[in-house]
Amino acid sequence: MNLELIGALKELEKERGISKELLMDAIETAIVSAYKKNYGASSSSSVRVEFNQQTGDIRVYSRRVVVEEVEDDTVEISLEEARELDASYQVGDVVEREVTPANFGRIAAQTAKQVVIQKIREAERSIVYDVYSNREGDVVTGTIQRADHRQALVDLGDVEAVLPASEMIPGEAYRPHQKLRFYINEVRQTSRGPQIFLSRTHPGLLRALFELEVPEIQSGEVEIKSVAREAGNRSKVAVYSRDPDIDPVGACVGARGSRVQAVVAELGSERIDVVQWEKDVREFVKNALSPAKVLYVVIDEAEKVAHTVVPDDQLSLAIGKEGQNARLAARLTGWRIDIKSEAQAAELGLQEEFLAQIAREESRDLGVDEEEILQPAEPELEEVEPAEVVEIEVEEEMEEAAPAAAAGTVETEPEAEAKPVKVAAAPKTQPAQPVSVPDLASLTNISKRKSWEERFGRFETPAAPEPEPQEKQETAKPKKKKEKVITDLSQLDSIDFNFEEEE
Repeated sequence: MNLELIGALKELEKERGISKELLMDAIETAIVSAYKKNYGASSSSSVRVEFNQQTGDIRVYSRRVVVEEVEDDTVEISLEEARELDASYQVGDVVEREVTPANFGRIAAQTAKQVVIQKIREAERSIVYDVYSNREGDVVTGTIQRADHRQALVDLGDVEAVLPASEMIPGEAYRPHQKLRFYINEVRQTSRGPQIFLSRTHPGLLRALFELEVPEIQSGEVEIKSVAREAGNRSKVAVYSRDPDIDPVGACVGARGSRVQAVVAELGSERIDVVQWEKDVREFVKNALSPAKVLYVVIDEAEKVAHTVVPDDQLSLAIGKEGQNARLAARLTGWRIDIKSEAQAAELGLQEEFLAQIAREESRDLGVDEEEILQPAEPELEEVEPAEVVEIEVEEEMEEAAPAAAAGTVETEPEAEAKPVKVAAAPKTQPAQPVSVPDLASLTNISKRKSWEERFGRFETPAAPEPEPQEKQETAKPKKKKEKVITDLSQLDSIDFNFEEEE
């Protein structure tokens, strides 16, 4: 029977992971307890149990100390009595005598069984604590066993964990046999064994879900710098890429938002804003306040406050509902954020302060004085010699060609003397040369074309009959009709030929 016990201990070691030595100690403790309870030994008596692992034999020995005068015979023995057993005993030695009962009986075996079971449970709890105490901050998948308004019990497979009401997502329903992912928030060792507390609102859950969904985060190419979360409502995640060819925001969002939508579905339709982390605090604050557009940021390093200026029509968008957007941006960046509109910033003079701050940073980087950057550089003006005025007489052909290109018909006017045209020429070292008509036409992008008269001959229109003079009525002299000179056939209309039917 004892050999069967040794085999059972080996099976327990394989199945439960409990070492055989620990079980042997538990059995020895159980036998001592059974001996004291069933065979009249006092609790103060000293008993040693020897368990032979090879043969499975169990022996019980009582232990008493050798003294001059005996006060308690259950733990002490006189020197004379000890020397009767062995003459070599001295005062202070321990005398052991075998007191193994002939038959422990059914009661002794049952007592030993209960003690062994208790030791096995304690060993399992110790193993569970050792395993899960090193997994604080990990994400595990569990099944809801039972849920009420105070807590929810979650089965993790080898242990049962607790989800307190304070760590539940507001508005989220927990149904039995529902599988969810949880964040291991804390592991405690209590008298009833290890107690594991889970969370669904911890920012670490959001970080771990992105690590599971985004391969670039697992490989280390994209890093999550910070997370700000208001569970069940909205969250912000700042990401950074070590590879300049990888867009960190696009990697986390995924094709058509597939990756971020998987995280949103796991968290119960929680809104998630993914922004790019920047080393420059001003740029990081601008990104954190998205989707609002930030015009400029003034940093107060002493108070660790970022004064931001947004357009007047985006002030409410930057603050968010009940200040949520500004609150999450402050948690994400670690800076207090003061948001002003353009009108408010103009009254406070934030723009001048922003320009002065930029100037200080540039002067520190370039090693120059701040006033040199703030003062605009005056351009050096070169002295230009006054332009010479050249008088050019334009011939009559130019006067005819220019109007002809602009309009189809030109009325002839009495010849007039050509007026000199003053043209400002660029300063030259040599005297100005006269400009010919073709050259002048080429400068004005007008090519001189042959007139219609030069190509087809002159066309004379019949003169209108003069009116008969009337008696006793003085009339004004009729004005002489001006002849039409047709210069371009493409511009002619039927009315220009005066085709009238004869009466």
